[in-house]
Amino acid sequence: MLYDLRPPVRVLLVDDEELVRTALHRILDSADAVSVAAACDGPDAVAAARRHAPDVVLLDIDMPGAGGLDVLRELRALPDPPVVAMLTALDRADHVERALRDGASGFLLKTTEPRFFVDAVRLLAAGGVICTPPGSAAVLGRCTRSALAAPAAAPAAADDLGGLTGRERDVLALIAAGLSNADIATHLGMGVTTVKTHIGALKRKLAVTSRVGLAAVVHRAAGGGDRG
Repeated sequence: MLYDLRPPVRVLLVDDEELVRTALHRILDSADAVSVAAACDGPDAVAAARRHAPDVVLLDIDMPGAGGLDVLRELRALPDPPVVAMLTALDRADHVERALRDGASGFLLKTTEPRFFVDAVRLLAAGGVICTPPGSAAVLGRCTRSALAAPAAAPAAADDLGGLTGRERDVLALIAAGLSNADIATHLGMGVTTVKTHIGALKRKLAVTSRVGLAAVVHRAAGGGDRG
């Protein structure tokens, strides 16, 4: 008999609609190496994140009271913040852009094919970025171009990466190339936990909140912002 020896991906579902929570809970809970908890609103989400320490949070963007975008900032401000992907029933470019800028790593339509959610949470836990709304790719590109055009007076100027260690530079380059945490770990011969530690240090040193921002720093440093 074969056993799945992967550590489980801890997922927190946050949605005020019970039907949505129940459906996603069943989909994810039926998958191997995935454990699931749920919350019904913003305050409950933050408390549940502290309690369960999820790897990935699937967060409804449109909830009464504290909306998903406000909760996103609270989750990303936790001492060991989870990866957050926003759940939505609508493809709204303004929501996608704001969520990406505030540190979201994904954007998933609730109408996404059910089996795709399992692959999505695994990709997110591995350090990937995922967006299923049709307009999201264009928004992601716009966010990156905007970051490339950020003024050199930013807290960590793109042309001055002298404060980074050699290993941090290696990790940063591979993030810009689009590799997941697992792929970076394999490429550099280190553990995924070590990769995450380097990424946390990079975000602090370069004053960015997401992988999109880190990738933009690399391209700006290389002169990418000078190409229309």
